[in-house]
Amino acid sequence: MPSQLEQAMAARVERGDFPGLVALVARDDDVRVDTVGVTEFGGAVPMRRDTIFRITSMTKPVLAAATMMLAEDDVLDLEQPVARFLPELAGQQVLVRPDAPLDATVPPERPVTVEDLLTFTLGFGFVLGEEGEFDPPYPIVEAWRELDLRMAEPEPRTRLDADEWIRRFGSLPLIHQPGEQWMYNAGTMVLGVLLARASGQDLGELLRDRLFAPLGMRDTGFWLPADRLENLPVHYQTDGTTGRLSRSEIEPLEVWSRPPAFPNGSAGLLSTADDYLAFARLLLDGGVHGGTRLLTEKSVAAMTSNHLTDEQIAGGGFLLGGQGWGYGMGVTVKEDETGGPGRYGWSGGYGTDWMTDPSEGLIFIVLSQVSDLLWGGALPEFIKLAYEKR
Repeated sequence: MPSQLEQAMAARVERGDFPGLVALVARDDDVRVDTVGVTEFGGAVPMRRDTIFRITSMTKPVLAAATMMLAEDDVLDLEQPVARFLPELAGQQVLVRPDAPLDATVPPERPVTVEDLLTFTLGFGFVLGEEGEFDPPYPIVEAWRELDLRMAEPEPRTRLDADEWIRRFGSLPLIHQPGEQWMYNAGTMVLGVLLARASGQDLGELLRDRLFAPLGMRDTGFWLPADRLENLPVHYQTDGTTGRLSRSEIEPLEVWSRPPAFPNGSAGLLSTADDYLAFARLLLDGGVHGGTRLLTEKSVAAMTSNHLTDEQIAGGGFLLGGQGWGYGMGVTVKEDETGGPGRYGWSGGYGTDWMTDPSEGLIFIVLSQVSDLLWGGALPEFIKLAYEKR
């Protein structure tokens, strides 16, 4: 018998909100996966439990976990200045205000640390204008676009390698003083370069060795063989001009069949519902997988606890939506329409979401490739139904 969640998914597909969806609800060993629809409008390839998705910003929590593993191994220290591994950033100055000319700067009040990258308080990231507009045409925004840093868009990906990317990033001033304000996305892009240098491995190899292989996440990575990508779902989002869902495939699927020049630690991973469940369970189980400890409980607690002040949360605007921020993920800090504080997880801008509620022992993952999942009303509806006891 279809669950209420599956019925709601089917209704949304029927009226054209999505071509298809995959949703997973797990409570302890009880796991239910619902698949509805197809991988593209008008297509015939059904959504399957093992369909691979571009999970974009759900990459960020994975980077945080790898960081904590290297910290536990004493390869790095969260309080270290990032310039130890990234000397290109040692001379960065700070703009006097976000819209200032690039040469209107002051010295940083303290160095950027590894923890600043995890908490997104390094002083660089998406800019919200005075009227709430997203990445207004300030000199710093125009500069990062001219340098092809791809600070916001998952595709087309930058063609720069990690060394050149970080060199160009280091040529720009910070937008705010380190530790002052939460700013989205840049932290884990920088962090990906740092982890590769600290470990002496390519970022993809590091994640595979420390997380994907131990957790059995065989379909997760920055690229996959071509035969695994044939049915990668098409990405859609509402066209601001027409108000209709529009296919927004920017790069050919073949680009995902080879390692990227720059493995994007903020938005570069492909994954499946069951693969991401393995990662989510690692955190819910306090860092233990299959009887083997991969992370300490202290590290998991740090990842899944809020590190922001009330002022920093407010400054995050619609990007945080009143949530706090742990390491690489959102953390609820007060009761809301879903439940009490302590839930954690994050969304992907192409239409994916993961949420864990430790008080309920609940993990919920929903995967689409329609960005409107995040703001069209479907996500809160699906989350509410995920709490329904079957």
